[in-house]
Amino acid sequence: MTDLLAALDDDAAAAAGSQFAALTARYLSEAYDGTGPVSTPLAVADIAARFDEPLPTTGTPLADLVSRIERDVLRDANRLAHPMAMGHQVSPPLPAAIWADALISAMNQSVAVWEMSPVITPLETRVIRWMTELAGFGPEAGGTFTSGGTEATFTALLAARAAVLPNAWNDGIGSNPPLVLCGEHAHYAVMRAVGELGLGVRSAVPIPSRDYRMDPRALEAVLRDARSAGRTVMAVVATSGSTATGSFDDLEDIGSICEHEGVWLHIDAAHGGSALLSAVHRHRLRGLARADSMAWDAHKMMLLPLPAGMLLVRDERRLERAFAQSAPYLFHADEGERIVDQGVRSFMCSRRGDALKLWVALQRHGAIALGELYDRLCAAAATLNAQIADRGDFEALHEPESNILCFRSACDSMPHDSTGRNARTQLARDRYNRSGAGWITTTMVSGERVFRVTIMNPRTRPEHTERMLEGLGKVVRER
Repeated sequence: MTDLLAALDDDAAAAAGSQFAALTARYLSEAYDGTGPVSTPLAVADIAARFDEPLPTTGTPLADLVSRIERDVLRDANRLAHPMAMGHQVSPPLPAAIWADALISAMNQSVAVWEMSPVITPLETRVIRWMTELAGFGPEAGGTFTSGGTEATFTALLAARAAVLPNAWNDGIGSNPPLVLCGEHAHYAVMRAVGELGLGVRSAVPIPSRDYRMDPRALEAVLRDARSAGRTVMAVVATSGSTATGSFDDLEDIGSICEHEGVWLHIDAAHGGSALLSAVHRHRLRGLARADSMAWDAHKMMLLPLPAGMLLVRDERRLERAFAQSAPYLFHADEGERIVDQGVRSFMCSRRGDALKLWVALQRHGAIALGELYDRLCAAAATLNAQIADRGDFEALHEPESNILCFRSACDSMPHDSTGRNARTQLARDRYNRSGAGWITTTMVSGERVFRVTIMNPRTRPEHTERMLEGLGKVVRER
């Protein structure tokens, strides 16, 4: 035990931390430089073989361990800060937030209960208040940090269920479950939440889209049909920044409809919520103040390390009712009317102080600069759209509303049947990614497999998107 305690003291010293800091800095520098591969050409079995070893029973010198991390972990990890990384909605994190993340782990405060996190709990409350003010919610608003948009949407729908079925906690939902309406391009989290809440996935009703956005007139028709059939509508879920195309639903129109019908409106703005920081794109969220709840992932377009999701609600008391549970050994009210402990409005008890990352990012850069960063990412997608229009080998499927663009090959060598085209598209994407030259994704749009680019890196410039099109076009033409 003496040796272990000595090792703990050694590992807590600045000299030990500097080894990890130097390793992190090298990883970021190599990615920023853009000269190496974006991802790995190896198969999962090849990488898994590196870690096929017995459980370690004795320790390793820290310097040797750091060297192994660099060799066996970082060498084939995705380099999200590489300017040719244009794949999923995962950010290259802001450096200040990366260092803050280590501090969060060092403090290891559990944010569910104030006495276990006497500083981070009120800090989270303040950060949430900043976000609700940006959303246009009033003084009774609040919320909680979450693991991401999936948990935020689930929690919001739990609150909506408590609103329409206040006895569900004790009695269940009964034989006639309420409906949840969502756009046909909604994130899978909505369907998952409906199933997990015990409503049955048949209670999730997709609303047809127009130009990849929920059609408000179709929503009105479904609401009328539900009322005529004697079915209760528990919630409507609109999307701001859809996963497939980055499209924004018309929140003003949808919000007006939901207010008229008295239906809970949840906005999945996990991706697009950061448009609130942008003077250029803020209008896409016009009508957000009509919503009852909103999911917002700061680990997407605000470029924070995972996780940094949030659920914001227009009336925090309605969220607390969803978790109406007595735990006197944990939860305590303050001397005022508001509850300090975050555990009364969140699933998690053991939860990191992730609000500190967002607080650090805002303190370091300010909301204006982070809004300009959002604009830069969206502008890069617009540039890519213009580059595609100037070429003859690709065709964009939509005008980008954010930093996401879907496009397909217009090459004559592509198969004419849909099955063949879809397979060739997927094959081209896989070959391009394995080459290390870049990293993109595909998705299904109107039954067709298409290329999808999400520009999350502010270092991605026009020459990089042009290089991606050249490299991908070459792969598409290969037999």
